[in-house]
Amino acid sequence: MEVPDRIRLTGIQVNARHGVYEEEKVTPQLFVIDVTCSLRPRPADDDLATTVDYSELAQGISRVARTGSVDLIETLAERVSETVLANPLIAEVEVTVHKPQAPLAVPFSDVSVTITRRNPS
Repeated sequence: MEVPDRIRLTGIQVNARHGVYEEEKVTPQLFVIDVTCSLRPRPADDDLATTVDYSELAQGISRVARTGSVDLIETLAERVSETVLANPLIAEVEVTVHKPQAPLAVPFSDVSVTITRRNPS
């Protein structure tokens, strides 16, 4: 089995209003998003049209993360995965959403959730 090409975007920073507590819905906090995209086979050429434009991909991820408000970072990860998989050149995506400013009662460095989704087509 051939190993797919991958594009990885690490550390996309977004200030957004996600969380279960009312304060989290009012005051934006930092979310950090990592995505790893497995690509469908492509020609061995030097043409941007035959691959994923990671600049556009990052902008789309940022846009969806800033839009609306959800309670769970799992839901945010799902929304990011749907945005990424809208590109037919992407076969699979792994999304990690970090919430380093989560309101926890103990010292911590990060809270995150990771999901993996496949493009059905």
